[in-house]
Amino acid sequence: MPILFQFEPGTSWAWLMYVLWAALVTYATWTGWRGAAGPFNAKKGEYDPPRREDRMKRAGIFGGLIAILGGVGLQYSLPASAFPGGKGMGIPIHLYGIMLAGGFMGAVALAAAIAQHEWPGEEGPKKREQILDLAFWVFLAAMVGSRVLFVIVNWKDFSLAKVVSNPVENLLGGGLVFQGGLVGGVLASLWYCRREGINFLRLADLAVPTISFGAAMGRLGCFAAGCCWGDVAGPGAPFAVKFPGASLAKNLFGQFSHTASLAFQSQSGNHQWVSETTGQVFDQPVAGAVQISQWVAAHGTTLPVHPTQLYESLGQLALFLTFLTLRGWRRFHGQLFGFWLMAYGLVRGGVELFRGDAERGTLHGLLQDLHLDGLAATVTQDAWFNVSTGQAGALALFALGVVVLFRSSRSAAVPGAVAAAAA
Repeated sequence: MPILFQFEPGTSWAWLMYVLWAALVTYATWTGWRGAAGPFNAKKGEYDPPRREDRMKRAGIFGGLIAILGGVGLQYSLPASAFPGGKGMGIPIHLYGIMLAGGFMGAVALAAAIAQHEWPGEEGPKKREQILDLAFWVFLAAMVGSRVLFVIVNWKDFSLAKVVSNPVENLLGGGLVFQGGLVGGVLASLWYCRREGINFLRLADLAVPTISFGAAMGRLGCFAAGCCWGDVAGPGAPFAVKFPGASLAKNLFGQFSHTASLAFQSQSGNHQWVSETTGQVFDQPVAGAVQISQWVAAHGTTLPVHPTQLYESLGQLALFLTFLTLRGWRRFHGQLFGFWLMAYGLVRGGVELFRGDAERGTLHGLLQDLHLDGLAATVTQDAWFNVSTGQAGALALFALGVVVLFRSSRSAAVPGAVAAAAA
């Protein structure tokens, strides 16, 4: 179900879209005004009450960003008769977007509740508010980071001339990579913790279970969209699934959405060959094999593939429950963060073994796209170390986890009162 419902506002409903836009901008501006803080007072070790200019600056940033994002949304959804340069594409309600937003908001709510429990006394409610404030910056940084990594991985599709000709669609369009979002969120958190005087490793220990919760929800969205799909499954595979083409995909009301899943779109252009009896894929015609594009055109669905989205969703759910339980057992700040980075690397690396979307790229392909032909020649397509970009990211996060554990273990242990409160 790539699309739940397609809302077509048209010119007659443009006024409602403008009202909603103005309401969102007003709410964002008010939130910025309300949550502003004054200059940091080094003598008191806390922030002074906000001045009028502090409130106006923060309100302007919050309201301005939402105004820009809302304006881009109106341009794409409304026709030119209702908005200058409007494209009239309507508002498709994607289950992927709903699950992604639900996962993020759920993770923020959980992190805020844990923060209030983590810091005892009057400090708890203050830290809860800071987590909610941080969520805004993490959201922006994660979206930018996930998009930047997507562009890097698919660099061949983003020539300079193409980006310059249509920067909004190419830089703000679809396509996100979770690992890039994770890096962006961490960088935003580092900046915020430095500004607010918060121990980053302590905050990271608090947040990592909720990151897995959000990732588990997001992967369910991937399953709905048919992205991040698995390799062709052999006959009798117990968990194989088929993703629909445009002729079969329906919306929430049982109407044909005429939007094929991403997996179907990919396989419909795949000219490799597959054996229906074994599920093995070949680059050349083989006796008893059929071309993948011909098979999906005849059946209206993809070949049976591994539901790797569900594999990772279950893995992330297990990490969420495990690290939520382990909070009371940690002995130093950064311990859970380091172990989580390693555990995430193992889960992601394991799922990558079953992935079938070649579009996500490999190390060989990335080096070629970056015109590093000398390095690409040393990493051949068939080399065992020609890992996917997802596996490379997983290995990097695993190594980072080892470094975090080594460095943080040399710091002071978690105070007994805090350890007891985190239980």
